[in-house]
Amino acid sequence: MTTLPLEGLTVIAIEQAVAAPFATSRLADAGARVIKIERPEGDFARGYDDVAKGQASYFVWLNRGKESIALDLARPDHKAELARLLEGADVLVQNLKPGALGRLGFGFDSLAARYPRLIVCSISGYGETGPLADRKAYDLLIQAESGLCSITGGPDEPSRVGVSLVDIATGATAHAAILEALVRRGIDGRGANIQVSMFDVMADWLTVPLMNHEGGKSPRRLGLAHPSISPYSVFTCKDGNQILISIQSDREFTKFAAVFMDRPEMARDPRFATNVARVQNRPETDAAVAMAFASKTVDEATERLIAADVAFASVNDMAGLSGHSQLRRITVDTPNGPVSYPAPGAVFVGEPRRYGPVPNLPRVRESA
Repeated sequence: MTTLPLEGLTVIAIEQAVAAPFATSRLADAGARVIKIERPEGDFARGYDDVAKGQASYFVWLNRGKESIALDLARPDHKAELARLLEGADVLVQNLKPGALGRLGFGFDSLAARYPRLIVCSISGYGETGPLADRKAYDLLIQAESGLCSITGGPDEPSRVGVSLVDIATGATAHAAILEALVRRGIDGRGANIQVSMFDVMADWLTVPLMNHEGGKSPRRLGLAHPSISPYSVFTCKDGNQILISIQSDREFTKFAAVFMDRPEMARDPRFATNVARVQNRPETDAAVAMAFASKTVDEATERLIAADVAFASVNDMAGLSGHSQLRRITVDTPNGPVSYPAPGAVFVGEPRRYGPVPNLPRVRESA
């Protein structure tokens, strides 16, 4: 069997909820030994729902392949156990409240002195400094605080993104940073102190709408439409089916107008000849495209879109995803039996992966 890229590495994860477990689940997938430190009552994500054979979907998704132990870090003997685990660790990931690990005697300076090769990744809501550093933060709160909700949803009101986008983005950022630190440690032998905040990650991802706002073109909520590209929206066929199309260039629009709309003259009309013009004249652009869709069934529209080489998609729901012909799945063992869900996005060709089981709720270790 192929050796996995992180085999031989040990990760200690003092984690709960979503962001940190997302990062460490990817490390576990790559072969690292991930030892998850849970509170005596367990990671609170274990109680988020019960849809995965009586277990929480978040926990089953993000904790495959990990070992789990319960430690009460207020107890001296459990602090000693954590110190023992860190002796053999390569990476420590933690998302306790800023400063909490230091108050327990495991601040970065102390850790670096004892374990100079240790890579420490701390995940927080707003970072270690600044006016909001001590504030509790969860996914939807950061969606609101960062302004993400203001550009999500329809014209009438802001909306939450339908998945835990901030948590997932933060976990992915932490995962990438840890891998960078591991590469550098392989060169110079040094550990690292990585700090990742949910707010910083989301602000980074919001660069384009922020720059548009600061450039005098503050984005508006458009539902399933793109704020700066047109036509890039949902249109309804005469049989009631909906299709989302994306025109990325003026060259694409020229072919779309001729092949799909039977209106080649639109591409020469100054109101529609460029993307900037089409956005400025969005109501007229969308009305013309909507008329073309309304004259075709979904099968006719699909055939024409393929002929025009236009990017398009069905507007699916979760039932559509569940039965989608393109969906890849994995099956993981859990305490309540095997659970199937979508496979990780990266495929290593010729290197099939196995995904470890989800750990049961651990028992608290008693004093020696």
